[in-house]
Amino acid sequence: MLSVKSLTKQFGGLTAVRDVSFDIRPGEVFAVIGPNGAGKSTLFNMMTGTLKPTWGKVFIGEDEISGRRPYQIVARGVARIFQTTSLFDQLRVIDNMMIAYKWRTGLGFWNTLLHTPGWKKYQAEAFMNAMETLAFVGLAEKSEQLIPTLSQEEQKRLAIGIALVSKPKIVLLDEPTGGLIQEETDRITRLIEKIREQGITVCLIEHKMQMIMGLANRIAVLNYGEKIAEGTPDEIKNNQAVIEAYLGGEIHA
Repeated sequence: MLSVKSLTKQFGGLTAVRDVSFDIRPGEVFAVIGPNGAGKSTLFNMMTGTLKPTWGKVFIGEDEISGRRPYQIVARGVARIFQTTSLFDQLRVIDNMMIAYKWRTGLGFWNTLLHTPGWKKYQAEAFMNAMETLAFVGLAEKSEQLIPTLSQEEQKRLAIGIALVSKPKIVLLDEPTGGLIQEETDRITRLIEKIREQGITVCLIEHKMQMIMGLANRIAVLNYGEKIAEGTPDEIKNNQAVIEAYLGGEIHA
């Protein structure tokens, strides 16, 4: 589904990510874990076009996407949510969703300005897809509400919905349960399982070990910008390098 080949990112004399490689298989949940500052978000930024790699490549299938702009990568089936949720606070939930769907159309400025038949068709299509996705993430009843009225969990759900409305092949989630209590984390975990059941591949960054060990099919562990281990949850639990570098006793929490 998605392949990372020797990705490296240098900022001046600092190497934030060094020679990281892995393959994400279709239909799985692949987790990237590691302590703060391990290079996880920098890795995601290179995979989604926010940062250009110093060297290394990223492929979606046989198509190289490294170095492309984010909108070009989205068009190839890769969607992403950020660690810090960023929404249009002055707009309604449904408006945020419809804006996210806009990239799928070829409508230009004049179509929008003049409300041409093509624009009207797009509006109906966008509304239908937005509402369908809101129902999937459990926010259909909140469609007319403004963003500040949503809870933190609901804003996380909306951010995931915005990624899903683009009909991606793979979605990258950067700490989708960050700042949430256990009950909210459990609900987001069930949503991620629903996404996998729809045939969408998931790659996520998380710090909550209990969640990751129960959710992920495979895990890659970063430490100081380098991949120190990759494998199933059971393999990661028993990897001495991982235990020493990061997990310690937390794996049993």
